[in-house]
Amino acid sequence: MSNENTIISRLKLKDESALADLYDKYSAALYGVIVRMCKDEGNAQIILQDTFMTIWEKPHLYDAKKGRFYTWAYRIAKNKTLNFLRKPENLIQVEDLSVYKDKTEDVTNDVDTLKLKGSIQHLDAHHQRAIELVYFNGLTHREAHKEMGVPLGTFKSYVRQALKQLQQSYVKLIVFLMLLIEITK
Repeated sequence: MSNENTIISRLKLKDESALADLYDKYSAALYGVIVRMCKDEGNAQIILQDTFMTIWEKPHLYDAKKGRFYTWAYRIAKNKTLNFLRKPENLIQVEDLSVYKDKTEDVTNDVDTLKLKGSIQHLDAHHQRAIELVYFNGLTHREAHKEMGVPLGTFKSYVRQALKQLQQSYVKLIVFLMLLIEITK
């Protein structure tokens, strides 16, 4: 945590490398929240960029006494996404009408998401639900623990355990793939 505090101090002094460090650390998680909410990768990239522009322009608004930096950045990303979704110009169809795209089509048809959901299905039901609420539905831990009806500490434990199990399953898969590549050479 002290390393993160150092990075945030550098950010407040307008050190561009601090912004790059925070981007490297949090962009994937924030992008996941944004893309799940807006269901459009192009718009999600724009919103993510806008989120980090706000972080760059207003680091003085972050107060470590009120919570973690990620929570602050998450709120910025979530609010920017909600504002984007509320804009009336987003209701006008701007797509090429010659190509029909079903708006009800689920985002989970992309390969990476299907692989992740496949891995999640191997988790216990309560771990699955915790991951889905936070990473697929974009809820904060405080919102999600209420949704599940469990204490906040228990919910956070579910998320940590689930992430650890997912990480272990991916490590095993990577080792397997590396062995398979070596064998087929």
